[in-house]
Amino acid sequence: MISAVFFDFGGVILSSPFEAFERYERRIGIDVGTIRSINASNPDDNAWARLERGETDVATFVGEFETEASALGIELDGTEVIGCLQGEVRPEMITALAKCRKHFATALLTNNFVSGNPEWASGGTFGEILGYFDAVIESSVVGCRKPEPDFYRVALERVGVSPDQVVFLDDLGINLRPAREMGMTTIKVCDPFEAIAELERVTGISILSPD
Repeated sequence: MISAVFFDFGGVILSSPFEAFERYERRIGIDVGTIRSINASNPDDNAWARLERGETDVATFVGEFETEASALGIELDGTEVIGCLQGEVRPEMITALAKCRKHFATALLTNNFVSGNPEWASGGTFGEILGYFDAVIESSVVGCRKPEPDFYRVALERVGVSPDQVVFLDDLGINLRPAREMGMTTIKVCDPFEAIAELERVTGISILSPD
């Protein structure tokens, strides 16, 4: 029986940062997917991973990320890349959150480096969104990140549930795989409305229709 719903932030509650990466790449005339390819290089110990674990600060990240890009023959502005993480709140996901918390425990599982920064989202602040969750697990606070298994164990312990009681929504398959292997039900968020339809099917509750 489902007892909890876990949500990712960027790409689930917010519009995907990958869309913003693509706009930036097109604007400066480099191949689409370049930023993601840099982040995929040495993924456990690159500048991005260290930033999300809280092992470095933003200023240091900018320099390290630009150096990593330069080593691949790519010139990028690390500050602009960070700015791509701002996103638009998806109102349909806020509706889903509000409905889920009436029936289940809810948790936010986010790889991040800032907590409560209102610049993260337009149309609402990070702090306001936090009120929808019973638990908030931030990589920069707990010192590990998705897809590291310890991150999911922290979330399970905080909420007090077993994996088979959880539905987890994330936009990245690499983040969903460990959760699924642990026994969670996973939903990959590409189209938010399709994901919500799947969430309705899995949980058995009506989400977007009126009570």
